[in-house]
Amino acid sequence: MPKFAANLTMLYGEHGFLDRFAAAAADGFKGVEYLFPYPFAKEELAERLQQHGLTQVLHNLPAGNWDGGERGIAVLPDRVGEFQDGVGKAIEYAKALGCTQVNCLAGKTPAGASADAVERTFVDNLAFAAKALKAEGIRLLVEPINTRDIPGFHLTTTAQTEALLETVGSDNLFIQYDVYHMQIMEGDVVPTMQRLLPKIAHIQIADNPGRNEPGTGEINYSFVFNAIDRMGFQGWVGCEYKPAARTSDGLGWMRAAAATA
Repeated sequence: MPKFAANLTMLYGEHGFLDRFAAAAADGFKGVEYLFPYPFAKEELAERLQQHGLTQVLHNLPAGNWDGGERGIAVLPDRVGEFQDGVGKAIEYAKALGCTQVNCLAGKTPAGASADAVERTFVDNLAFAAKALKAEGIRLLVEPINTRDIPGFHLTTTAQTEALLETVGSDNLFIQYDVYHMQIMEGDVVPTMQRLLPKIAHIQIADNPGRNEPGTGEINYSFVFNAIDRMGFQGWVGCEYKPAARTSDGLGWMRAAAATA
């Protein structure tokens, strides 16, 4: 069975954020991820992890004004200084939390900027972040996201992501492969993961349509989980879905996966 991590941004919304660590541990999760740790003190988050025996699997680089609709700043030519400052902040939190991988959200393609300037900014920012993170023993991930949930997002397919990794040319840049996003954009998820396995550092899951629990939509997650095991993926699988009701009540899919492992 894959190693499942609870995404505390999406799961356990019936609890306050800091109480979600205990809820995830009580349900058998050993790892957690969430979008951003920055609203909380590093020490406070580290204490929750230690108290409940949890591994901090992943968090994102600072991504601009999230509440204002921004979804990353890595492609914005006029925000390079802010991006670089965010890398430093992410390193501080990752080291305090024992987190060995950080994801970069590209952001939305800015209106009015030249395509060359946008792509050059993205490549340069990733090269900067990959080098800075490598010096601290932290991997940099980048994630393609579907255009239905985030219209205008800059990085949207695995082919685009492969080309980006090739252009950046860093041995510390990897793919965060989200099954839900890529099912929407291109399908063929298991063969794609098999082909890109050396470049995939983290997988995320949700079903489609609805972005709810595995087993609620069109994706055959029993097949996907077995394939992840067969291909020998050693990383974590983040549960980044919207529970249809109470999180704990919807974990039958995880119990079923454990029973067939």
